[in-house]
Amino acid sequence: MPCSRRSRLNYLQIAGVLSMTNATSEVPVALPAPGTHEILDVRPTDCCIVGGGPGGALLGLLLARRGIAVTLLEAHRDFDRDFRGDTLHPSVMEIMEELGLAERLLQLPHTKMRTGTFTAQGQAFLTLDFSRLKTHYPYITMMPQARFLEFITDEAKQYPNFQLVLGANVQELIEENGEIRGVRYRGQGGWHEVRAMLTVGADGRHSRLRELAGFTAVGTSPPMDVLWFRLPRHADEPEGVVAKVGRGKMMALLNRFETWQAAYIFPKGGYQQLRAAGLEALRQSIAEVVPELSDRVHHLQEWSQVAFLSVESSRLTRWYRPGLLLIGDAAHVMSPVGGVGINYAIQDAVVAANILTQPLLTKHLEVRHLAKVQARREWPTRIIQALQALIQKRLIARALDTSQPFQPPAFLQWPFLRDLPPRIIGFGVWPVHVRQ
Repeated sequence: MPCSRRSRLNYLQIAGVLSMTNATSEVPVALPAPGTHEILDVRPTDCCIVGGGPGGALLGLLLARRGIAVTLLEAHRDFDRDFRGDTLHPSVMEIMEELGLAERLLQLPHTKMRTGTFTAQGQAFLTLDFSRLKTHYPYITMMPQARFLEFITDEAKQYPNFQLVLGANVQELIEENGEIRGVRYRGQGGWHEVRAMLTVGADGRHSRLRELAGFTAVGTSPPMDVLWFRLPRHADEPEGVVAKVGRGKMMALLNRFETWQAAYIFPKGGYQQLRAAGLEALRQSIAEVVPELSDRVHHLQEWSQVAFLSVESSRLTRWYRPGLLLIGDAAHVMSPVGGVGINYAIQDAVVAANILTQPLLTKHLEVRHLAKVQARREWPTRIIQALQALIQKRLIARALDTSQPFQPPAFLQWPFLRDLPPRIIGFGVWPVHVRQ
């Protein structure tokens, strides 16, 4: 509904003055005075989703399929981003199958990772065998995230009640009578407004909506950071993920067709030291940990080829306010251990769609419905983050300790653990299914 008026609305801007009233709530106690913007248009919708990552895109598709008006706002102008998570675990493929999309999805270029091998001093100390999982998809599907997002949003565009807006930089939450009623964003030549019964923040680990809403995350301190880069891969090299430990360093290699996507893992806070040592020192270090790469490390010629990831792990104590729900990394930032972040965001989206469809259709959305989404997803999140923390402290911290030779934790040899890690990585703590 176009309008040329200058409007003044109650909204939440970037607010740093917050008060924790108890251990489970975050309540803003002071807001800056509302600003005034020339609004080019006001768009009504049932659900406004901020963030076009896997969780936000799939939630948009699920709701649109059920007749709910959805506006999906993505800050970037396309989905192409380097070194985004590219792993679709069996849990996601089963969700795609329930939607009737798995066969078509697998027609896109991808690789299948059926095993993962961890070695130290040339000896394997842990093997993950996904081929033993009881599923039609006993592997991890490696697919560029941009292609997956294009696939999901193209499917959603078939529904006239779905709208994707690229280049939408959300700046403000709209609040009326204590409830969130949409967002204001900049893009396409000015300021725009989306009015919604429900606003969903699916905008990742650096969530703008989390900041605007005044939520504070409870964080942990993983012992490592990661450098991501690509090196050529030979056709006769292993197809599964390969992780190697040596000389106080750790590397993981993921098959990306003709290249390896490499993760160089190093102690937390050591990035500036790595940069100061120079690219030649990094190339030498890579060759020491993975000698097989010594013939191609020269391909790293500039630091622009290397992406730095500061590893984080955190979660909110509360994922919602009236009219607002956060999912995925916006609600719980995952460590890269196990590569489960995408899959947990997608499971959040499925649960949210299952619970919220009827309240949205009947226009009777209440806070208790949002609380129910968190209740269903909080414990799986807590459990997987606890397992990630255990691996970080008992395995990765040991691998990065230069004061003594690396010795794999004894519990990795327990026989019953052979099938447990692939099961948890593949499906999560318990499976999630699309309610038809």
